[in-house]
Amino acid sequence: MSHPLFEKHRALLERAVEAIRGRGYWSPYSENPKSYGENAIEEGRAAFSAYFDAQFYLDQPGVAGRVMSESSPFGLTLDIAYPQCNPDALIAAAKGAMPAWIKAGPDARAGVCLEILARLGAHTMEIAHAVMHTTGQSFMMAFQSGGPHAQDRGLEAVALAWREMKEVPETALWEKPQGKNAPLVLEKSFTVVPRGVALLLGSATSPTWNGYPALFASLATGNPVIVKPHPSAILPLAITVAVVRQTLKEAGFDANLVSLLVDDSGTPVAKEVAQKPDVRLIDLAGRADYVEWFDDNARQARVFAERAGVNCVVIESTADYKAMLRNLAVTLSLYSAQTSSTPQTLLVSSEGVKTPAGTHSAEQFGRDLSVAISALLEDNARAVEVLGAIQSTDTVTRIDAVREQGAERGVILRDSSPIPHPQWPQARVHTPLLVQIDVADRQIYAEECFGPISFVVETATVSEALAVAERIAREKGALTFTVHSTNPVIQQLAEEAAMRAGVALSLNLTGGLFVSQSAAFSDYQGTGANPASSASLVDSDFAAARFFVLQTRRHVVAAQ
Repeated sequence: MSHPLFEKHRALLERAVEAIRGRGYWSPYSENPKSYGENAIEEGRAAFSAYFDAQFYLDQPGVAGRVMSESSPFGLTLDIAYPQCNPDALIAAAKGAMPAWIKAGPDARAGVCLEILARLGAHTMEIAHAVMHTTGQSFMMAFQSGGPHAQDRGLEAVALAWREMKEVPETALWEKPQGKNAPLVLEKSFTVVPRGVALLLGSATSPTWNGYPALFASLATGNPVIVKPHPSAILPLAITVAVVRQTLKEAGFDANLVSLLVDDSGTPVAKEVAQKPDVRLIDLAGRADYVEWFDDNARQARVFAERAGVNCVVIESTADYKAMLRNLAVTLSLYSAQTSSTPQTLLVSSEGVKTPAGTHSAEQFGRDLSVAISALLEDNARAVEVLGAIQSTDTVTRIDAVREQGAERGVILRDSSPIPHPQWPQARVHTPLLVQIDVADRQIYAEECFGPISFVVETATVSEALAVAERIAREKGALTFTVHSTNPVIQQLAEEAAMRAGVALSLNLTGGLFVSQSAAFSDYQGTGANPASSASLVDSDFAAARFFVLQTRRHVVAAQ
């Protein structure tokens, strides 16, 4: 069924499908703040500030109270009260909204989803401030990753879902010859049918960037979505849900296709809701044991999960030693390593790092990397923009624990220390901790240590370094694998190890692109082939697994 919003956004949708096919650079949403208007940042700040010490309004069923649980990592007082709804009421309302949404068809659903993205674009600066003050990202990172980059990922999910649905024909005429007799004739119709209610469990560190692919892939394929943000990062997804509901309503659909479910750390509801029979899709990211619970207990649902992992770097040789160090320094410092794709364990063999100026020992590399990090962060104003703030106090506790382990079992190459933020005196800002550890201490460097913590590990050979990285990816999971080598043989061995471990490989990154960054329409975030993820964002399975095809056959009697 056609819809005016599909025609309005059709050209953008078709361009997005082409971008996915080509896998080159493309982005329709500007990452330049100036393009949003001369006063856009301040207007966004004002809109964000209006939520303080107030009740966030959403016209949803089953409201039983209010929840106020967010605390800004920068020390800003938020005090935003969100409606706490009965999950069964939200599920019932979502199911009631489904029939008309299914009947609308792929084109209409895609058009409405793209209209939602366009309206979210108008709220980009407001969402940027919300992301900043709930996750700890610096403003520029919160703007880019929480705004245009998240919107890119949402559009990518819609485009891929639409492409997969359009592969299914609406009707077909099936004729089988029967020799001298009349042919057998069947009229067949095919309907894309959603799986059911989807539950999106938001991330504490990247609520929109991690959440939009699931939100839009489920919605575009006909599934209503219950959005349950992390208790410490509600506002970015609350704003999103408010925009979605208003757009759905104005487009002629039931707003309860998308709703907000909030809780606090003292009364979590995610596990209870995840086991309800009507919940058929679950998207989440988190610790390995947390994610595994949903795999083991929410058996009625398809679970798309990004788990904790340990990303490794193998350094064998480089054509530009200083540029490599600068790239690694930024990578280990950016947003205080609070992304699932940031490297943690750096493996260097006792053969050293070969450079045009000579070979540097593993010990020297560790010292040089420490100096490079210090040089990057020596200016306090620049340092806080790179580091952002620590999202959770648990991460600060983890830094202290690893420091003690490192001092006992290895060498502290660069200690972590708090630094003051010139604008936000109460901000939790800590510099990276860099520890040299023995290859035998797997229980330290081969376990995920989320946050600004990394290890330099010396191996006997480069082959051992590659083997250690492969084993960690296979056993613990990894989203990224980085290798620095100018040797074609080592590069080939790295590619083979990456294929066996099912992990994305980056070779010789020395410029302004960092392994922790992922580009929509081009990169696959995760592979689903190792324990760090059960799906790839965004591939065909991520979209197509959210619907099934219902076939109806009608016998046609041939004319005599």
